[in-house]
Amino acid sequence: MDGPERFPSSDQGSTAALNAGLAVAGVTALAVGGPLVGISPNWITVAVVSGLVLLSVDAARFSGLGGHLLAEALPLGIGAARLRRIAIHEAGHVLVAADNNLPVKRVLVGSRACLGQGLRANGSTELEPPAHAKLPLEELRRWSRVLQAGMVAETLIYGGSRGGADDRALLGRLWGLSGHPVATAQQEQRRARREVEQWLRQHRSSLEAQAEGLLQSAP
Repeated sequence: MDGPERFPSSDQGSTAALNAGLAVAGVTALAVGGPLVGISPNWITVAVVSGLVLLSVDAARFSGLGGHLLAEALPLGIGAARLRRIAIHEAGHVLVAADNNLPVKRVLVGSRACLGQGLRANGSTELEPPAHAKLPLEELRRWSRVLQAGMVAETLIYGGSRGGADDRALLGRLWGLSGHPVATAQQEQRRARREVEQWLRQHRSSLEAQAEGLLQSAP
C-alpha cells in the first residue's frame, strides 16, 4: 500500500437496477401517456432509443455514475434520501474508525463530490493505510471492524446494505496477506461485525448526527 487507502461506498450493483427502472418507467409513461397528449409515436420512438443509448454509454464509459448523479439530483426529497443513505454508510466508517484509533483523512459523500476528487464512487472514507502488509491479529480485528462499519450502519438504519463491495474486497486482501487460515478470517470477520453492530446500536444517535454533518458539507 503506497498511499492513502480509500474505502468508497460503491453502489455500482444497484446502478443497473436504478437506471433500468428509470428507463422502464420512462418508456411506460411515454407509451401510455404520449398519444393522450398529442405526442407523435415517432417522437416517442426517438426518445426511447436516445434514452437507451445514453444508458448504454453511461454504463460502458462512466460505470453508471451518470445514473447516480441523476438520482442524487432528483427533487421531492428523492435525491436527498439517496445522499443520506451514502452519508450513513460513511458515518459508520468515521465513528468506528475513531473508536479504533484509526485517523480519518477525508470523507466524501455523493457522486459529485467523488468525481470532483477524481474518484468513480458514490462516497469515500479515506484513512491512513497500515504500516505493513502483513498485520498482527489485533490489527486485523481493528480493520475488520472499521471496514465493515459502513455496511453495518446501512443495515441498522435501512435493513440492508447496498454499498461496501470495495470494503469487502480490501478486507479480503488484508486477511489474505496475513497468512491466517480462511476459517479464522471468516470467524474473525463475523465476530467484528457483531461487535460493530452492537456498538452502533448503542451509538445510533451519534451515527445519525454524524451523517447529518457529512450531508451539510456535501455538494
